[in-house]
Amino acid sequence: MIKCGIIGFGKMGKIRADALEQSGLAEVVAVYDPTPSPDAKHRVVANENEIIQSDDIDAVFICTPNYRIPTLCKDALAAGKHVFSEKPPAFTAAEVEAVREVEAASGRKLMYGFNHRHHGSIKKMKQIVDTNEMGRVLWMRGRYGKEVDESYFNGWRAKPELAGGGIMLDQGIHMLDLFLHLGGEYDEVHSLVSNLFWKMEGLEDNVFAIMRNNENGVCASLHSTMTQWRYLFSLEVFLEGGALILNGLKTSSGVYGDEDLAIKHNGINAAHGEFEREEHIIYHTDSSWLSEVVHFCEAIRDDKPIELGHSMDALRVMRAMDRVLNRS
Repeated sequence: MIKCGIIGFGKMGKIRADALEQSGLAEVVAVYDPTPSPDAKHRVVANENEIIQSDDIDAVFICTPNYRIPTLCKDALAAGKHVFSEKPPAFTAAEVEAVREVEAASGRKLMYGFNHRHHGSIKKMKQIVDTNEMGRVLWMRGRYGKEVDESYFNGWRAKPELAGGGIMLDQGIHMLDLFLHLGGEYDEVHSLVSNLFWKMEGLEDNVFAIMRNNENGVCASLHSTMTQWRYLFSLEVFLEGGALILNGLKTSSGVYGDEDLAIKHNGINAAHGEFEREEHIIYHTDSSWLSEVVHFCEAIRDDKPIELGHSMDALRVMRAMDRVLNRS
């Protein structure tokens, strides 16, 4: 049984604790949060170092505000702990590179929480792309939007020194990661970044990005927004043999609805805008949190590499993020 400590026991820390318990592979032995939770079922320690330096803890889960993540990752790895961290992995790609140096020296496992890869619909899309059963990917389009209200400004995500960025770094990073997951890296990136409505300096409220992979020719367009005035998740992948169109994303809040994956197969009338056949798969439950911690715990237990959400994935997405946000 892998013994885990959680630093940051807010919403995400509690989600991770529940998933660890469900996995049957690990147990949470200690948690830390600067604002202790009165309903904590686990031992609450006085500071984060009690978790990082504890001889009784094998793995540390980092569920803190963004600005703490790189430092805590390095400290926990250097202390000989396996580390699971929420996204974003850092504010910039350079910060991720510094974490990777400590990871390499430690010999420990490091995984980042890009949980969208673990949704059932995304797993199905990835399977179809990898098996080439519908031919190669031609282009992709992703839209990820939500509404926020004045209460948004009461939290740390509205403070650039703590969050590092706005909607793109907070939420759009998931769509950017899925583009990399399904279409490879992008050599050309062009973007428009704005904050016309909320007017928060250093915190973008809209990003429009287009990108191209020069090796395979795949083009992609992304819109990340917090002025959607409704919750929206839409990912479209068009291939030689048809299309994969995902609308909705099952989450704990339920605001994005169920995941409706349409698999459309081209036929002889494709040129006339028709599909030979179409099937829909509806995913009513979200098993991504459990899938993610099982992946992490099995990598520790079996001493095998992290395959989804490893530090190179984190570096790739932050290199792309730097370009989208015009940081490089």
